[in-house]
Amino acid sequence: MRKFLLTLIVGFTSLASLTSAEQAFAVQPQPQAHAHNDYEHKRPLLDALDHGFCSVEADVFAIDGELRVAHFRVATKPGRTLEKLYLDPLKERVAKNNGSVYEDPRPFMFLIDFKTDGEKIFKLLKQSLAKYPELFARQDGQKHPPISIVISGDRPIDLICKDKDRICGIDGRLGDLDSKLSRSEMPLISDNWRSHFKWRGNNEIPAEELAKLKEVVTKAHDAGRRVRFWATPEKESVWKVLADANVDHINTDKLADLEAFLKDRKE
Repeated sequence: MRKFLLTLIVGFTSLASLTSAEQAFAVQPQPQAHAHNDYEHKRPLLDALDHGFCSVEADVFAIDGELRVAHFRVATKPGRTLEKLYLDPLKERVAKNNGSVYEDPRPFMFLIDFKTDGEKIFKLLKQSLAKYPELFARQDGQKHPPISIVISGDRPIDLICKDKDRICGIDGRLGDLDSKLSRSEMPLISDNWRSHFKWRGNNEIPAEELAKLKEVVTKAHDAGRRVRFWATPEKESVWKVLADANVDHINTDKLADLEAFLKDRKE
């Protein structure tokens, strides 16, 4: 009986290991998937990675020398920091995958939203990022570093641009489509969907709004910049329009739903 139970336990353990390995192999990176307010999920960063997201977003406050992650200052907690929730696990992940976030190497964006005191946060961020050089420098044979950092929110634009050791890009707005900043200085254009478009995903998008969307994407891409909108309705009809228009990062809080939608488009 004891031998039977031991055999049964070993069998279940092997099956569990196999299932875990199969699940890890089954994760397909989704270049257009952006995890909005990623830290609000049960497992910050890790849930997004399990669904193949290639872009995640974290909001930060500078408090008592820490970069604390939360959407509102009253929700911050000591120790719940950018390093603990994101930089440490990203370092471990990149080391395991030979210099990439995923086994299948591809660009990965970490969007950091400075909620207030942009200059103060940037100085703390520089100190933090200096501890993780392997995350932001190209490795041998790589076309891009494992992770690109883009700063949003209260952006200290002049301070970032003048930084001689700059590894962070700036998140622009639609008003920056004609910016003279280089694409390395401003690699991304983001804006509030509801401030520029009336369509909420019901029926077809009006022709004039679709034309406007395509014009924004074309102009940004011609300048070497990527495009993202926040406050987009969480509907497949909206995701389809964004994906068809080649919007680079589709914003969502619904990780599994967007992953399934993007996978279906490939089939």
